[in-house]
Amino acid sequence: MPKYMTKQRKALLAFLEQHADEELSAKIIESELGGMGVSISAVYRNLSDLEKEGKVRRVSKSGTREVYYLYTDAHKCRECLHLSCKKCGKTYHMNAECADMLINTLAQSDDFTIDKSETVLYGVCKDCKNN
Repeated sequence: MPKYMTKQRKALLAFLEQHADEELSAKIIESELGGMGVSISAVYRNLSDLEKEGKVRRVSKSGTREVYYLYTDAHKCRECLHLSCKKCGKTYHMNAECADMLINTLAQSDDFTIDKSETVLYGVCKDCKNN
């Protein structure tokens, strides 16, 4: 059940919606929203609630202890596989045809079903590969 919509929660949701497909740490969010009176404890509390509601996914990157959050409440995010660059941190939606092919191949060859809303594939994006 969604919580009461406080000013801090509204500010956090608006920020997350503007930064959909970005993996953000609580520290980054607080630094952006601190001027609006959103404390780090309010960020953590609301992120925890949003995670329980299925609107935010917690993501851990290898090689770091930092936890990142990805806003997934937008319908387009729930229906896509996400690709995340290990160098620049950019996250974006995988081409739908390629995602479906991967999902179908795994379903047939390994009898394994992928949950799109919970899947992030890590690698290096073309911009970082070319630099």
